[in-house]
Amino acid sequence: MSIVKTKYVFVTGGVTSSLGKGVVTASLGMLLKSRGYKIFLLKLDPYLNIDSGTLNPYEHGECFVTKDGLETDMDLGHYERFLNQTTTKENNITSGFIYKTVIDNERKGIYLGKTVQVIPHITDEIKKHIKKIGKFGYDIIIVEIGGTIGDIEVLPYIEAVRQLKWELKKFNGLMIHLTLLPFISATGEIKTKPTQHSVRNLMENGIQVDIIVCRTSSHISNYIKKKIALFCNVQSVNVIESIDTKIIYEIPYLLHMQNFDQMVLNFLNLKSIKTKTKNFYLEHWKSFIKKYKNPKYKVKIALVGKYVTLHDSYKSIRESLIHAGTINDIYVQIKWIYSENIIKEENIQKIFKNISGILIAPGFGKRGVKGKILAVKYARENKIPFLGICLGMQISVIEFARNVLGIKDADSSEVNPLTPNPVIDLMNKQKNILYKGGTMRLGDWKCSLVKDSKLFSIYKKKYIVERHRHRYEFNNKYIDIFSRAGMKIVGINPETNLVEALELKNHIFFIGVQYHPEYKSTVINPHPLFISFVLFSKKYKSYDI
Repeated sequence: MSIVKTKYVFVTGGVTSSLGKGVVTASLGMLLKSRGYKIFLLKLDPYLNIDSGTLNPYEHGECFVTKDGLETDMDLGHYERFLNQTTTKENNITSGFIYKTVIDNERKGIYLGKTVQVIPHITDEIKKHIKKIGKFGYDIIIVEIGGTIGDIEVLPYIEAVRQLKWELKKFNGLMIHLTLLPFISATGEIKTKPTQHSVRNLMENGIQVDIIVCRTSSHISNYIKKKIALFCNVQSVNVIESIDTKIIYEIPYLLHMQNFDQMVLNFLNLKSIKTKTKNFYLEHWKSFIKKYKNPKYKVKIALVGKYVTLHDSYKSIRESLIHAGTINDIYVQIKWIYSENIIKEENIQKIFKNISGILIAPGFGKRGVKGKILAVKYARENKIPFLGICLGMQISVIEFARNVLGIKDADSSEVNPLTPNPVIDLMNKQKNILYKGGTMRLGDWKCSLVKDSKLFSIYKKKYIVERHRHRYEFNNKYIDIFSRAGMKIVGINPETNLVEALELKNHIFFIGVQYHPEYKSTVINPHPLFISFVLFSKKYKSYDI
């Protein structure tokens, strides 16, 4: 069942970045989906990059990849994990994409000699993309605008939304603003002034907020709500809190308890749709949160990476471990290990003391590779459950070649272009590529699994489809020597013969995959590879709660 006309909800943020607009957007999407509506989430990013693929994880967090191969903002990971539905290129656009489209149109003469300007050409292109989604039959489209109100680069989106909300008329468009309520410890007060200024900035740009969501470290009183309402032209019942939580998966339920989803439906003049799946997601959420808060066991997973100073760099991996642990009543404690701190074998025992499993994370470049090689060696020799993802798999190949096969100069041509034994080499199709953006092997690719492998027993099917993001691959010249020594090739792309997965014989759990399983794990459907990794880690070493 679908309503007659698509409704639009716009989510903006104020005061500071990293407030959690993506989580609030995903939470609202999940709640409205639970009410029976067909939901689409769209992220508008104000940076001039064409996509997120060229952005540094230190600055922007992880780069999430859609099934059709777009490198996107990590908020799309929240969208998938919360709604349990896949995203595509249509779910994310950047200012770079918008400006490039307009400039290309100008070069083609589409504007027929008109002076090309931000208004109306850039704003029209933004509106065009938003309205295009409405033709796909979605009931409610939730549009998250990246950045912060007051940022110069956000202004074209604010103006486009102002125009679009006016065109949509009553009951078809809704403005939600997420803002920070800072707590001043010296006076013991929650301050509303930053919120007032943020909302007033929107008003100066012609937009009246309908609902204000307040990010806060402590519960806010009715007095605070009334004060915000008075200065921001909203009803006090439409001021709600988004309090800091232990895990982000509590947020949908906490918002629901404040009637957030019903509030949105009231503004859009909608009622819940009666379906068999009504409230399914919300009930599942309650069960998930209860299991997370009441685990029976604990495991300690060492996550070895090169961007460890910012946990958002490995956001999807972190969430996948939470999904896999919670479904099995296991609390997964992650020990974040910066690979450059692993400098010699002598300090490894201290670093990995009492660890249940070791995961080598993805990454690019040669920095931190030596530490990762030492970590793989420790996991292999001590038979600690091991999972290598993308670069993590490649590192396991280098370590095995050097320390088991005796090929001491084995390396990746990414790390050492002059190595005489490139066990990991640049893919043939990548050798003539000059531009970096959007040119890797991206998105969904098929993998054929060997039937007598551990990986086949995990997936329980011959063919799987997983998402990728890489330029380098296992060098097939070395397949035979690796296989004879016990490193089995257990996953192959049936079209290109590319090695997708390998595992070590006579080891409790030692698997390396070229793909990124973390991109497909959701709350409702935890990824089977992470489930298996966590369970084998529990078998190796677990702790009672």
